[in-house]
Amino acid sequence: MPQSSSLRRLLETQLDECCDADVDDRVRELESLDEAVPTDPSADLAALSTLGNETRYRIASLLVEADEELCVCELSPLVDVSDSAISHALSDLADAGLVSRRKDGTWRYYRPTERTERLLAALAETRGDQA
Repeated sequence: MPQSSSLRRLLETQLDECCDADVDDRVRELESLDEAVPTDPSADLAALSTLGNETRYRIASLLVEADEELCVCELSPLVDVSDSAISHALSDLADAGLVSRRKDGTWRYYRPTERTERLLAALAETRGDQA
């Protein structure tokens, strides 16, 4: 097993000597890491991929800053794309679970989900002076 031989060499370097029990113990520790990682990351990857587009990221950021529901017509003056493109971006954000929407007559209102707020807050915290 190649992973075990590499792991054994690493442990020998760290511990000065290594036995099978040391390798087994370390494998068990590493397996506990694996258990903490989602087995189906598709929702997380979809959310990150959706925010990877400049228009969708800007819209999500505006919704977070607004601290209230906004309609497409309220986002239009702030985003340099067509109303249709804004609607499409909002639909993508909704499909990824990053915004919720509410229809009131002919109007649709959008609000960021808690997940969006947390993701953008985490990015802002790590941005530092790069903003």
